[in-house]
Amino acid sequence: MDHPTTPPPPLTEAEAADAERCLGVRLPAEYRAHLVGVSAGAGEGTARLLRTADGWWWSGNEHRRRDLLRLPFPHPDSYTAAEAALDGREPRWEDHPDGPSAAEAWNAWDAEYEEFQDRKTAGAVVLREHGCGYATLLALSGPLAGTVWWDGRASSDLIVPLCAGGAGATRPATFNEWLAHGSWALLPDAARPGSGAVDRRGLGRGVGAAPPQGAVSRG
Repeated sequence: MDHPTTPPPPLTEAEAADAERCLGVRLPAEYRAHLVGVSAGAGEGTARLLRTADGWWWSGNEHRRRDLLRLPFPHPDSYTAAEAALDGREPRWEDHPDGPSAAEAWNAWDAEYEEFQDRKTAGAVVLREHGCGYATLLALSGPLAGTVWWDGRASSDLIVPLCAGGAGATRPATFNEWLAHGSWALLPDAARPGSGAVDRRGLGRGVGAAPPQGAVSRG
C-alpha cells in the first residue's frame, strides 16, 4: 500500500477516461471527481489509482483479481444462504474410506470456498488497509457502486456497510461521507473488532476441527 508523505497529484480528465477504458468500469461520480479534482489517492495509506506495467490499477491491490472488477458488488445478504450451504458441504473424514480420498475431497471443497470468498468482494477495490486483515472497500460496479464497506472477515467473517447517519443507521456511506468521517467513525458498533460478533463460518465448520491429513491448509 502507498504511504506517501503528501497526497499524489490528481489525474487528468484524459487519464481518468483512459483508466475507465482499461478497467472496464465507470468510476462512481464522487470518487471520479476526487481523482480528477483533488488527488489520485485519498490521504496517507489510501490506495492510489495509477498506470502500471499491466495497465491502470490501485496500489495495495496487487493481489486482487482484475477479472472480478466488472461484476456487480454483491450485498452480503445476497449470499448468506449459499454460504451456509457451502459450509454444510465441507467434507468430513468419516465419510471417506481413507485419508487420500478425504484430502482430495477437502481440497476440492477448499478451492470452491476460496472462489466464493473472492466473489464476495467482486466489483470492489480496497481503499485502505487497516492491518490485521481489516480493510475498507469501495464498491465500483453494480447498484451499490459508490458506497463504502468494511471487510471484517479477519475476525467476524462479515462484510458490512460503513453507515452514515449516526447510531442505528443502515444506509451505506458514500465515498464523500467516508472522506469526511473515516472508517472507524462510520463502523457499526456490532462490527467493531472485539465486539463479539458471530463468526458464521467458524460455527458452521466446527471450531477446532482440522482438515484431513494431506489437505492443503489455507494457513
